[in-house]
Amino acid sequence: MPSYKAPVEDVLFLLNDVFGFARYSNLPGFADATPDVVEAVIAEGAKLCEEVLAPLNRVGDTEGCTRHPDGSVTTPKGFKAGYDAYAGGGWMGLSMPAEYGGQGLPHTLNSVMQEFVSGANIALGMYPGLTQGAMAALLEHGSEEQKQTYLPKMVEGTWTGTMNLTEPHCGTDLGLLKTKAVPNGDGSYALTGTKIFISAGDHDLSENIIHLVLARIEGAPAGTKGISLFVVPKFLVGPDGTVGARNGVSCGAIEHKMGIHGNATCVMNYDGATGWLVGEANRGLNAMFVMMNEARLAVGIQGLGQSEVAYQNAVAYARDRLQGRSLTGAKAPEKASPVAKAGAVAIEAPWIRATPGGAKVAGGYVTLRNTGTDPDRLTGAAVPGAGRAEIHAMSMEGGVMKMAPVEGGLALPAGGTVALKPGGYHLMFLDLKDGFKAGETVAGSLTFER
Repeated sequence: MPSYKAPVEDVLFLLNDVFGFARYSNLPGFADATPDVVEAVIAEGAKLCEEVLAPLNRVGDTEGCTRHPDGSVTTPKGFKAGYDAYAGGGWMGLSMPAEYGGQGLPHTLNSVMQEFVSGANIALGMYPGLTQGAMAALLEHGSEEQKQTYLPKMVEGTWTGTMNLTEPHCGTDLGLLKTKAVPNGDGSYALTGTKIFISAGDHDLSENIIHLVLARIEGAPAGTKGISLFVVPKFLVGPDGTVGARNGVSCGAIEHKMGIHGNATCVMNYDGATGWLVGEANRGLNAMFVMMNEARLAVGIQGLGQSEVAYQNAVAYARDRLQGRSLTGAKAPEKASPVAKAGAVAIEAPWIRATPGGAKVAGGYVTLRNTGTDPDRLTGAAVPGAGRAEIHAMSMEGGVMKMAPVEGGLALPAGGTVALKPGGYHLMFLDLKDGFKAGETVAGSLTFER
């Protein structure tokens, strides 16, 4: 059965030794993010993901979500308890302002948690992920009344959120959308239309779902210049903040996306649903782009989390799966050698490990670090402003990186070697267009520090 171990050591190395996280204590939110707080947050997040969320991943994919005749949706067995553990731990509001119930910590820590959640259970993680994006849009463009009405409940996880953009005939051309908004005369609007591919569109995890919906007010210009953004709750909210009558929005069908059956990807029908304008009329895309950009960054982090868990399980399989005879000789005469020793694959090659590691940061340089437990296990990170030097060839043999002559500031003799000692930090800043294989000649730039 697949397993997941949050890369806590790698993350702490990046934050403390590469980025110098403590240096930013003069910025908002960073003053409270002391080294001990950061380590405690990351350790607790890892524990939740490993022990609670990861075991539910297979259940979510095999069982999936269920749409009932009344349009309501239930999530797979265990998802409600998993979500409650996430929300109850305060993870939803980790980087949200304290005035709305959040902890006000740097978004960096929230990104770390997003990676862990994506590696452990991406389908379940999309429910809070969409909520955090919706909160960001409301925080930036919502009225003070809207912020006070929705954000505290969303921060505590009692309510969740979604993003409603495209329609059956639109694809990515949102200028074609037909969902209309008709003024009700009391400041609200009646929304009618159909939205597709709405992640977390309906479920049983929260008592209310706050939909952010793109629609066109009657008489608005055609194309993207006539699009407005509306907040449409699944259940109407009373003046005192309590949940009231069901709004005119429901799930018409569930899409089936490979790998995330545990997330309810819905066709959403709006039948005169009551909604309220967010921001300015005809400026809906500007407001929604806050959430869309949050989602874009989150998708990149999801890829990182998935590459991490894929690597971990590929290595575990390669170490255990008996395949053939090792190219360096039989290790056990009575049985075949594991894949990793038989030479069939190079699953533990440094460049493979550096792929998910390098994605942990945004930048063009890759930092290679020996972990001290596996001499060939290297991880990646970015270090802005590193010096550069050309490297023409390199190879890794038993923890020793061999390099050909290097030009431009890094003096090494021909055929020189650099020993990566267990437990030590050795930073290698490498800029390559493509990955490399052992002994392969590559063009790129490199700086070495010890």
